[in-house]
Amino acid sequence: MSLPGVIDGLQFARDGGELRGTLGLERLSRLAELPCKTSGVEYWLRGGLNRTGKPSLGLKASGRLEVVCQRCLGPLLIDVEVDVELELCADPDFIAQADDEVDRVIATRDMRVAELVEDEVILALPEAPKHEVCDIDGSIAGPKKQSPFGVLAGLKKRDDR
Repeated sequence: MSLPGVIDGLQFARDGGELRGTLGLERLSRLAELPCKTSGVEYWLRGGLNRTGKPSLGLKASGRLEVVCQRCLGPLLIDVEVDVELELCADPDFIAQADDEVDRVIATRDMRVAELVEDEVILALPEAPKHEVCDIDGSIAGPKKQSPFGVLAGLKKRDDR
């Protein structure tokens, strides 16, 4: 018996399964804790074999997320696009010791689709999200300091009179 949003990873890959949907923040608890807001993350998960013939999951996901700017602490909108192939593997030690660029996940009979999507979306987020240019109000940033060169220029103008 399978539960909604749960797949048997290897069977899903062997069958060439496909799932599409949208996950709201209520299903993405780790994103909610960041804190992050979103109206939803759309995903497409497909099973199959990778180019080396091993079972894999292709995952595409996209969404607009509102996170906190690490510079001004204001809201920042980020568009996230994920397109990854995850090779399924039964041995966690093999994954830990692999010395290649292949993305792997542990294949289980109860893989939660929301967790797979959430993992990849979190990995796609910038480490320290920031606006290109923050609009910091003077009350937050404190009084603006006057340049010492500006002070000297003002003294020079007084002397020129």
